[in-house]
Amino acid sequence: MSERVALYLQDAHDLRDGLEYVKYAEKRGFEAVWQAESRLVRDAIVPMAAYAAVTERIKVGSGVINNWTRNIGLLAATFLTLDDLAPNRIICGIGAWWDPLAKNVGIERRKPLTAMRETVIVLRRLLNMERVTFHGEFVHVEGIELDVVHGRREPRNVPIMIGATGDQMMELTGEIADGAVLNYCVPPEYNIRALELLEKGAKKSGRTLDDLDRPQLVVCSVDHDREKAIDTTRELLTQYLAQQPHIAKASGVSQDVVAEIQSILGWPATHEQIQKAKHLVPEDLIHQITASGTPEEARAKVDEYRKYGCTCPILYPVGGDVKLLIDTFAQQ
Repeated sequence: MSERVALYLQDAHDLRDGLEYVKYAEKRGFEAVWQAESRLVRDAIVPMAAYAAVTERIKVGSGVINNWTRNIGLLAATFLTLDDLAPNRIICGIGAWWDPLAKNVGIERRKPLTAMRETVIVLRRLLNMERVTFHGEFVHVEGIELDVVHGRREPRNVPIMIGATGDQMMELTGEIADGAVLNYCVPPEYNIRALELLEKGAKKSGRTLDDLDRPQLVVCSVDHDREKAIDTTRELLTQYLAQQPHIAKASGVSQDVVAEIQSILGWPATHEQIQKAKHLVPEDLIHQITASGTPEEARAKVDEYRKYGCTCPILYPVGGDVKLLIDTFAQQ
């Protein structure tokens, strides 16, 4: 049986190049492509629609959108529309976002667990083609439904996956979601605790860990020149640790290193600042939390994440040769 593997695209590539990568990944047996929506740079929905339109089998996921900026009715209609374009191939990955970005666009992320629970419950009911009245703390809807007049009226098969970082969100994911999109830039052993929390949550809704899909983002830098692969990852981690300190915390990166990198990098970080700070990222950290190096080294590291409970690695290509990465993990 071939192993499950997926591709992750963010904003490093021209969008039209992205279409070619996705078509190539489909041809080489990849199960899915996930499109990021992270900084204020590239929305996930437009590329997802483009990927869906030029492929026939590969699944297309949001990796991840946030639950604050799209009204629940629009969110449901968006995923209905994507499912119209690629029936049974769409995955909704959703996360709680992060500060300072949310704060800087005027969103106060209070009670993130309650907000996520309400979003997932109502989204699922709407995609199930139910008529919904729901008055929560964040979601207020009165007698709404996805009122399809032209087209398929049947319930939509769109798995809802939560990109959880904190312990409580991970447990909630086990309770209410179809699965978790596990974080990147964490060591494989990070998954031990994550799986315990998912299982604890799953029990609350009468399920087991096996009922939850657990795809995981993995930063992957593949090059026949090992040093080049490692240097590329070092640049990515420099920016990442500075801008998403909650992930640095989850990875066990020392706060001193994070603070020093943050003191050099502005927002948005310039190329010069990244070059100046990148020496602060130790090489052992790169090997601990990413799959970087030759194709053989990258494959071995990705297998470690599988061993620790990842059901489908979502490979985030850093560096220029995306096709080499796809070939490295090709299933056919």
